[in-house]
Amino acid sequence: MQGSEGLELAAFLKDGEAEQIFQEMKPFRQLMMQYECALQEVETKLNVLNTEFSLEYDRNPFETIKTRIKRPLSIYNKMERLGEAITVENIESCLNDVAGIRVICSFPEDIYTIAELISKQDDINVLARKDYIKNPKENGYRSLHLILEIPIFLSNEKKYMKVEVQFRTIAMDFWASVEHKLKYKKNIKNPQEIAEQLKHCADTIADVDFRMQEIRHHIDKIAETCKLE
Repeated sequence: MQGSEGLELAAFLKDGEAEQIFQEMKPFRQLMMQYECALQEVETKLNVLNTEFSLEYDRNPFETIKTRIKRPLSIYNKMERLGEAITVENIESCLNDVAGIRVICSFPEDIYTIAELISKQDDINVLARKDYIKNPKENGYRSLHLILEIPIFLSNEKKYMKVEVQFRTIAMDFWASVEHKLKYKKNIKNPQEIAEQLKHCADTIADVDFRMQEIRHHIDKIAETCKLE
């Protein structure tokens, strides 16, 4: 994206034209297509695991899967923060979250089960793992993040692409969504007090998650006992 394709995008940001410029660049569009293919590969693998899990244990380990490709302007802004030139090569090497999948699970233990199963597949490389469930962020955020590298098969090459997968429970996802909206509210009085309240809510939600998991275990034991009688 250098030369004629290496336009000074900052000059167009005020007019909202950065995204249009990105979309007109063929190398960039090809890269986004490759990320989209990688998302499809990972999503298919997760759906297969969900189907198998459902047959084996008579329940689904996750509720929903949400996929997204990072918007061009978000890519631009992040590269700017990193101090990197806006090139296809730099986007691939510097960013791990251009392609993202969020897996919403019912219970915390399902997160670890599915994460382990997807990580063990022989065509996937796990580049990074961050467990914000066992080690929450200071603001209370909880989620398990994996950076996966997966091959896609194009017409003329096999290429490995990076995909970020975030695993959350329904409650964790609810908290993160609301916290994200509140974080960008302007002119909030007593921001520290609000932050403490949000942290308290996150801790409460985590406690509810594990209590619900214990209730499910209890129900499963009762059901198993009934089968044996």
